[in-house]
Amino acid sequence: MTVPLIRCTIDPADPSSTSSELLVLGPSLGTTSSLWSPAVAALTASGGRRATRVLRFDLPGHGASPAATEPFTMAELADSVLRLVDEAGGGRFHYAGVSLGGAIGIELALRHPDRLLSLGIFCSDAKIGTEQTWIDRLAQVTSQGTPSLVSGTPARWFAADFIARQPAVASAILKDLSETDDASYAFCCGALAHFDRTADVGTISVPTIAVSGSEDPVTTPEAVAHLAVGIPGAHYVEIPNASHLAAIERPVEAAGILADLLASGGDLHSRGVRTRRAVLGDAHVDAADAKITAETAGFQEFITRYAWGDVWSRPELSRRDRSIATLASLVTGSHEHEIAMHVRAALTNGLTRSEIAEVMLHTALYAGLPPANRALAIARDIFAEIDTKETHG
Repeated sequence: MTVPLIRCTIDPADPSSTSSELLVLGPSLGTTSSLWSPAVAALTASGGRRATRVLRFDLPGHGASPAATEPFTMAELADSVLRLVDEAGGGRFHYAGVSLGGAIGIELALRHPDRLLSLGIFCSDAKIGTEQTWIDRLAQVTSQGTPSLVSGTPARWFAADFIARQPAVASAILKDLSETDDASYAFCCGALAHFDRTADVGTISVPTIAVSGSEDPVTTPEAVAHLAVGIPGAHYVEIPNASHLAAIERPVEAAGILADLLASGGDLHSRGVRTRRAVLGDAHVDAADAKITAETAGFQEFITRYAWGDVWSRPELSRRDRSIATLASLVTGSHEHEIAMHVRAALTNGLTRSEIAEVMLHTALYAGLPPANRALAIARDIFAEIDTKETHG
């Protein structure tokens, strides 16, 4: 088989890290590796990429990858990703991909399960669309070129308000589509027309998170949730107010899912360290670690392994959900010394200030007014402190 040539960008891990852990990110048809740039930035900002290198690749004829000269299959695309990984040092790796990139991930999990640490399937499925859909798309691009796709694509790719919120980002993505090599795009359509792993996903054995955008008309939330049910142990996540390119529409939420993906592989301690840093931030964890003594070391190890490496890393609830449950529990127990830390964590995990206040208001019904009132005062002080730092830089 001919392995299509693809090119990649490697974002190095924290220079202070000794880890060689690798996260590979695949784009959707018609986009480039820049699709993942905002999520990678958000993952880095949260501390979630502290010990991880990130490899982002372009499909044939997209971005930096050369144009394809003959048809290829999804299996060949998966093999080309493995070639890139081997050139980057080899070994096992985490993988996440959007749409066609997600289909490549499914193929990797089925063909090379020994190489994957975890799998993130974003807005994708074991079969995307119908064979006729892709044959028609192939014919359009062959006769009219990829620029002919631009006018009809936003309705498939973006939530209703995305272009208004992020006009420059949307424009750049659509520009990448118009500049994609026509023949290479058509070959990708051919690969998708013949891709159907519906009967095989029940044998996927790696930790898997399946993700949909709430407004995605291509791989609908219902379809992706059904896919997750068919993969043993898979966890389903729906990103609100996002469509088919949820990874760039909601990069903070996508970064949180990537952090969960990274945490799903490895031993409890390693997972715990990653999750704790992603939720609480490097500064907090570094300060806490600096205070460890011989007498408290055992307790800190217990917390790292079982609170963060086990419970906080379980896929059954999102980190956002766990922040809501944690805040409610802390208010109920009047654990004021923990509330400030978890207000910050809740912001990191995607809750807004108003949502945090609403959690405390709701908790007041069952825990009582005094503890909720005190918790709101603590949250108010945290918000003010953040605003002061932002104002004075």
